[in-house]
Amino acid sequence: MRTIIILTALLGFSLNLFSQSSIDSVLAMVERNNTTLAAYRKSFEAEIIGNRTGLLLQNPEMAFNYLWGNPSAIGNRTDFSIRQSFDFPTAYAYKSQIATGKNQQAVLEYQKRCKEIRHKARLICVGLVYQNALCTEYSVRLANAKHIADAYHTKFEQGDVGILAYNKAQMLCLNSLKVLEGAEIERNAQLAELVTLNGGVPISFSENIFSLQAISCEFEQWYAQAEQYNPVLQWIKQEIAIGEKQKLLAKAQSLPKFNAGYMSEKVVGQQFQGVTIGVSIPLWENKNTVKYANAKIMAMQSMQTDAVVQFYNERKALHAKVIRLQGAIADYRSKLNAFGNTALLQKALDKGEISLGEYFFELSFYYESFDKLLQMEYDLAKTIAELNKDL
Repeated sequence: MRTIIILTALLGFSLNLFSQSSIDSVLAMVERNNTTLAAYRKSFEAEIIGNRTGLLLQNPEMAFNYLWGNPSAIGNRTDFSIRQSFDFPTAYAYKSQIATGKNQQAVLEYQKRCKEIRHKARLICVGLVYQNALCTEYSVRLANAKHIADAYHTKFEQGDVGILAYNKAQMLCLNSLKVLEGAEIERNAQLAELVTLNGGVPISFSENIFSLQAISCEFEQWYAQAEQYNPVLQWIKQEIAIGEKQKLLAKAQSLPKFNAGYMSEKVVGQQFQGVTIGVSIPLWENKNTVKYANAKIMAMQSMQTDAVVQFYNERKALHAKVIRLQGAIADYRSKLNAFGNTALLQKALDKGEISLGEYFFELSFYYESFDKLLQMEYDLAKTIAELNKDL
């Protein structure tokens, strides 16, 4: 009876939103404690500051000249000047817009890193759900095997069964124990990996039932939303926008540059002072900058097309796999519930209607089917995690 209750609980996985409170809390904890993300945050903050440098006017230039006259009778000459150079005014607006775009890219890059860590942690959590479910099931099987082994030990002592049946019951118990120990070792290994992602902070995870999002068969509607959340595609889109601004900046920097300032000159008995204005003629310095900007934009547009095609086809394949798995699992679960006969096997064994060997043989079919169903649920959970890793 206990076996039936556990199996029913594990088979009763409900297709609702993939947002177990336990997994969500683990992901939030990992995002808070992960040392890699902490380093990325520092780098992100530094990059934000760096993108806002070099936006203001160039430093003003000051000059002072003291010239000795020869012959000395003519006296000495003193010159003083202060000068400010500046680009064509629109260049500063484009520089500011480019800095803003790069800051948005820095945010997207951090989001990408964050989603990568969260996705890795989610996959580990999905694996832990699977291992916890196996440990739960294997514990029930071990209890059942111990019950049979004890019963056959008593029968063997009373002379009701032979040594072969007794040994077979003990081997069933031993095998069940070792299978459980193997699942526990794997669970502990995955838990240790999760602790590493959590910055070494201890963490517990006991979820043992998959709770999965029911994915709609309508792919295009899902994809339209997923594309907007993909940080790589958004980063490339932002890079193209920055490229357009850089092309405008290159054009602005190809226009004349100006400088203006104040200058004074003193000689014996005379003083001259006034404003000074200059212009820089852009003949060679910025040659090919606009052409380079256009080539870079075209290259990024090609990268965007390739990235969109790859993302679309990858997600479409994952979506199709999810739909097939959902249907296969629903069918497998209903038939396993209908055709499972572990309770009948136990009754037949207790009444002596079947031998222990026949019991083991028939029970192994059910165990194999249940393990296969649990594996399919695990595959579905991993596939949904892959499908939604950018959301």
